[in-house]
Amino acid sequence: MDYFMSSEVEGQDSMRKPVNPVSVRLSFDNLDATEFEEFCFDVLKQAGYINVDWRKGTAKKASPSDRGRDIVAERERTDVDGLKYTERWFVDSKHYEKGVPPEALQGLMTWAEAEQPDVVLVMASGYLSNPAKDWLDQYQKNRRPPFRIRHWERPQLADIVTAHPDLIYKHNVEVEGFRSIAEILGAETERFEKVWYGRKPPDGNFDDREVPQSILDGMFTEMKRLEDKYGSEAMQPGSDFEWGMLSGELSALRWVLGDGWGNLDT
Repeated sequence: MDYFMSSEVEGQDSMRKPVNPVSVRLSFDNLDATEFEEFCFDVLKQAGYINVDWRKGTAKKASPSDRGRDIVAERERTDVDGLKYTERWFVDSKHYEKGVPPEALQGLMTWAEAEQPDVVLVMASGYLSNPAKDWLDQYQKNRRPPFRIRHWERPQLADIVTAHPDLIYKHNVEVEGFRSIAEILGAETERFEKVWYGRKPPDGNFDDREVPQSILDGMFTEMKRLEDKYGSEAMQPGSDFEWGMLSGELSALRWVLGDGWGNLDT
């Protein structure tokens, strides 16, 4: 899906909105700088960039010098006459609590001047500060670089995750109105335990099947733990309808977590 760029307008790429986008508010507060870099890496791959190279260079949290950019990627383009070509992008991710300052962009521009990619992109978890945006304007006017300069801030990233919500859960990005992975797992665990409990005969009689006493003892111990956890009255649905709702909720939650529909294996 060519979500990001649809045409060239006055020398800059225009961004195409997804169909019926949902307005979301993001928070990257629970990501560190390296985790945000990984999020940016996956954003580019989802957008159809090729040969995406995350220049981290180590498995450690701290990265060595990346020569001004965190990610190098290529973008395949086609002119109106059918000519195909590839653009080279230098991408720098900026994970700042406050606005990104001008000095944080200078290393990227220095290396871009030396190696001359087609596009330089700054991906910010928040926003570029006004001085940073003024600095970029003056840089383009005074230096007239041979590459285009783009920046994606939090509003652009919000549009992206609307089109690719799997990025939210893979990277545990906090989105207002979206359940967190921890909440989903907690809800699935509760329904799994209640369905498991409801399928066990309270007297241990499994239709005349011989069940070793050690297994029965373990089952009764676990049932007692769940009664203490949720309350004995909450462990048995009051009607067939309530039992169906509980089973349906478990199936839906498991589908969200990657299982097929109807998986109620307990």
